[in-house]
Amino acid sequence: MSAAFNFCPNCATPLQLLARLEDGGEKSRTRCPACEWTHWNNPTPVLAGIVECADRDGLVLLARNAAWSGRMFALITGFMEAGETPEEGIAREIKEETNLDVDALKLVGVYDFQRMNQVIIAYHAVARGEVVLSPELAEYRLYRPEDIKCWRAGTGYAVADWLTGRGITPQWVELPPRPAAAEGS
Repeated sequence: MSAAFNFCPNCATPLQLLARLEDGGEKSRTRCPACEWTHWNNPTPVLAGIVECADRDGLVLLARNAAWSGRMFALITGFMEAGETPEEGIAREIKEETNLDVDALKLVGVYDFQRMNQVIIAYHAVARGEVVLSPELAEYRLYRPEDIKCWRAGTGYAVADWLTGRGITPQWVELPPRPAAAEGS
């Protein structure tokens, strides 16, 4: 069961993992045994921006999330909001998180990130302005495109595709192994 849903949002009955016949056959999902409400657990759309700074000789801005313990720098990302297009959403996220104004956007691709139950919609953003980080970000660095290293997950594939499209062979880095979950959790 999803930790986000323990009780039915319609009738407050405790949810259970129940099998039901669906279009593709029998499928177990978190459901309400009283009113049949189903938690579909569909992937969340996440927007990602490869931010090229037009007023900084085309350097790419990567940022470190304030909640991250390590020194990893990554793309600007965020959730799409109701009522906005993906293009509006990534331009908003870039402005909110870095204060940069987006001049141009081009879709790089759409990537699955199953570990986080997300679908990443990645854009190349040409932006400019004074960098002022939101409290969500701890610091940023500017990289020449050829110096960016890609990881083999989520946004790493987007960066690799963008680099390849520019005639740059991607360099890959392995992420450190994730800590094992504590016993009983």
